[in-house]
Amino acid sequence: MLEIKNITKKFGALTAVNNLSFNVQKGDVFGIAGPNGAGKSTLYNLITGLYPFEGSIRFNGQELRGMLPHRIAKLGIARTFQIPQTFPSLTVEAGIGIGNYFGSQDGFDSSYVDQILKFVNLDKKRNHKTGQLNLLDKKMLMIGAALATKPKILMLDEPMAGSNSKEIISLMDLIKRINQDMGIAIIIIEHFMKVLTELTRKLLIIQTGTEICCGDPVEVTSNPKVIECYLGSSGDGQITTSENSNSEIHIGEKNAEKNLTGSNHAGGK
Repeated sequence: MLEIKNITKKFGALTAVNNLSFNVQKGDVFGIAGPNGAGKSTLYNLITGLYPFEGSIRFNGQELRGMLPHRIAKLGIARTFQIPQTFPSLTVEAGIGIGNYFGSQDGFDSSYVDQILKFVNLDKKRNHKTGQLNLLDKKMLMIGAALATKPKILMLDEPMAGSNSKEIISLMDLIKRINQDMGIAIIIIEHFMKVLTELTRKLLIIQTGTEICCGDPVEVTSNPKVIECYLGSSGDGQITTSENSNSEIHIGEKNAEKNLTGSNHAGGK
């Protein structure tokens, strides 16, 4: 479905993405992880047409290089952002309706908007202003607006950031339903290894824009190169799996492999 081949992106002397290649198949849940600054969000920006790049990105056989973001969205690739993006003065229903109006190839469909409102559990808040929503509901709204475009691939950028354990469970359940009930392929960037090992079928680890390891999530997170990637070579024995203080997990070197293989509960418990 999505074929990434030898893509490279440089910002002056900085190489943010370095000769990356991978494929995402229909129905996949594909995970991407790596330390902060590894190039994960830049990779998303390349796929969705925000930056020019070297190499090739093909979606259902069609080359995306040089294509504008709105055209890529209409082809069937939708994304979310680390910080929820909403229109504060609009209602929840209108916020999801905008996604359907501008992103769907089939034209505006109010019945589909209703379906998405129920699917993301926001139907009872349809008349609330989006600026009044809590963080979890804003995330649900952003995902709902992306789903309203009727995508074939949904790209999620750190959806668990800033969430507590209960909220993480709700988001994981939603992602599973999107994939299984709607048949939409998922690409997810996430710091929580427990989330990735539970959700994904294939996991890519990158560092400084370069592939470290790619394959079965359990095998990948047990790979010594991946453990070193997270621990670093300084031997300080501590990693942070989220930038947000509400979602940080600090672990010692003795527990690093245990955490990376998903033994610790998502959200830090």
